[in-house]
Amino acid sequence: MKTDRGRMTSEQAWVLGLASLASFMMALDSLVVSTALTTIRQDLTASLEDLEWTVNAYNLTFAVLLLTGAAVGDRFGRRRMFVAGLAVFTLASVACALSPDIGALIAARALQGAGAAMVLPLSLTLISAKFPPQQRGKAMGLYLGLTGLATFSGPFIGGAIAEGLAWQWIFWLNLPVGLVTIALTSRRVAESFGPNNRLDLVGVVLVTSGAFGIVWGLVRGNAARWASAEVVGALVLGLALVVAFVLWEQRTKAPMLPMRFFRQRAFATANPANFLVFASLYGTMFFLAQYFQTVLGEGPLVAGLMLMPWTATLMVCAPIAGRLADKHGERTFVVGGLLLQAVGMGWIALVADTDTGYLELLPALVLGSVGVTMAMPAAQKAVVGSVTPQEIGQASGAFMMLRIFGGVFGIAVTVAVFASVGGYSSPEEFSEGFSAGMGAVSAFAFVGMLVALGMPVRRPVPQVGVPAPVGH
Repeated sequence: MKTDRGRMTSEQAWVLGLASLASFMMALDSLVVSTALTTIRQDLTASLEDLEWTVNAYNLTFAVLLLTGAAVGDRFGRRRMFVAGLAVFTLASVACALSPDIGALIAARALQGAGAAMVLPLSLTLISAKFPPQQRGKAMGLYLGLTGLATFSGPFIGGAIAEGLAWQWIFWLNLPVGLVTIALTSRRVAESFGPNNRLDLVGVVLVTSGAFGIVWGLVRGNAARWASAEVVGALVLGLALVVAFVLWEQRTKAPMLPMRFFRQRAFATANPANFLVFASLYGTMFFLAQYFQTVLGEGPLVAGLMLMPWTATLMVCAPIAGRLADKHGERTFVVGGLLLQAVGMGWIALVADTDTGYLELLPALVLGSVGVTMAMPAAQKAVVGSVTPQEIGQASGAFMMLRIFGGVFGIAVTVAVFASVGGYSSPEEFSEGFSAGMGAVSAFAFVGMLVALGMPVRRPVPQVGVPAPVGH
């Protein structure tokens, strides 16, 4: 779509705004839950495994259903399924708020993940399909920047609610936002469909079952032990089903995820790099607010305020990073961003202790956050730019699924590293585990940087009316 000198049309603005509002709601939910974990642990007498499930029950259904959500959107209408996902997420949020115990909360969080599995990949699809390549990086940056408003305010809101009201109110917040987003999307966003008019049912069953086995094994690894029959069996069965899914997709006439995508160098490298971005990010997010409360002795409100400089950079830097990626290509920003995250979290791993002041950690937190913010929009742009406009829905679903797998993997491994040397019995014990965990998230980022070095060097996408230079 051509616009006047690259300006956004009204239709584009509505799509971008509503997709960002939906992402805002889910980012806010993620951050406020992280800040309130300590309060939830005390109020519901939850164990470390329960806290991990509170986060990962959402991630489990989200990861398992992501490709299905994208495929159903392509088949039955992207706007229709986007609205349906918002409705499921909003109702599940009410169920979270009304949960009488930790088991009910975990079940409701799983239902939230099912709704998000329809909403988030379709939000990326709606934006990517509406904006041409020369505007897409900027749009992705604005999407992350607007989402960053939730990321920026989430720790403070979660801390204020957990300390001043009750943790249940972090879920009630989703009700008005969800209702407004549903109403406006139904009126302002045009319906669109993907290239396939058939639903790949065999592919849906294989990828859903395979993803469930892998995520179940990762989530249960720490509690059931990694060498147990349950965990090993779940991981092996999950991987076998994923292999069967790959073989099936290569022979079916209407695949939900064409395997030829992985022959595109950008798709095959930006996806695993982003997997490790989110492994590092989620591992950090799971423990950071707990560290401020358990080791530094702060309440939820102050812990939320301490997180705000870390989260603020997403809102400020994401639009800038997206525009610069349009001009200079994606690889520089993914590689550089992951390097900054590795350095920042490695710094914290070395200096964090019971007598470490907050100001000693702050520069490293900001450095790491700038790095993650550089990498995310550039990786998204690389993936959706490697396929045709009609295939963006399928590529977005795969991208989002691997991203959530990264988050689950990051939390599982970071919790395992934490539990091997630390615990909750004293600030000293927690601090030891926290330092080890931050070493793990630094390693994730460093490996991701090495993977990102394999991304193709792209010339900037030309503006409308400007001839394209020869890429290499």
